[in-house]
Amino acid sequence: MRPFSHRLCGLALLGVLLGVPAWSLEEEDSNMRVAVQTVYGRPAAHRLLEWRRLVREGQAAKWSEQEAIERVNRFFNRLVFIDDIKLWAKEDYWATPLEFLGAGGGDCEDFSLAKYFSLRELGLADDKLRLVYVKALELNQFHMVVAYYPTPASVPLILDNLKPAIMPATRRGDLAPIYSFNGQHLWLMKERGRGELAGASSRLSLWNELRSRQEQTRLQRPAINLDDGL
Repeated sequence: MRPFSHRLCGLALLGVLLGVPAWSLEEEDSNMRVAVQTVYGRPAAHRLLEWRRLVREGQAAKWSEQEAIERVNRFFNRLVFIDDIKLWAKEDYWATPLEFLGAGGGDCEDFSLAKYFSLRELGLADDKLRLVYVKALELNQFHMVVAYYPTPASVPLILDNLKPAIMPATRRGDLAPIYSFNGQHLWLMKERGRGELAGASSRLSLWNELRSRQEQTRLQRPAINLDDGL
């Protein structure tokens, strides 16, 4: 499938960090909607607008970090879980938030990445968030979750699409951490702590590919349409 390129004003996160005026952010949201609707259709555009309303509401209300993780976790966990091979016809594909919302579903990486980028846009610091690659022991399969650290010494809270309740990592004995990363760093998780620094997150090729598509707003069409019949 050929990706669709649409010129946007830039990432919403960048606009927030640079203090872009509200009218410019509204225009950017509108441009996102047009891009998503062009590739994925009207139901996808509706999901996109719901997401932008969530983010703008949180920014305006200055949600606490706890409220932000709860609202974001609940919002994305409504989407459909589906394996990459069925949705994208690829063994492993990390969708951007626009692709995830556009397709209307994805696998654990897509849920986690959308939550991570949304929380960053809501103002949570990168050093408080990690994307954690784990072994889901009950399912005997690899899985990804988001870890939120309220303080550097805190036991992280886990945001997961399999178990929607946000719980401390100490209560998630069903997950065996392997490695974690955020926008800057990569850690090896040899134990249930913060892990051993293993370098920059740019060592992960799928992360690099996702960021490249995100920066250029390239939207990939899925192999199947989950909105058929709506």
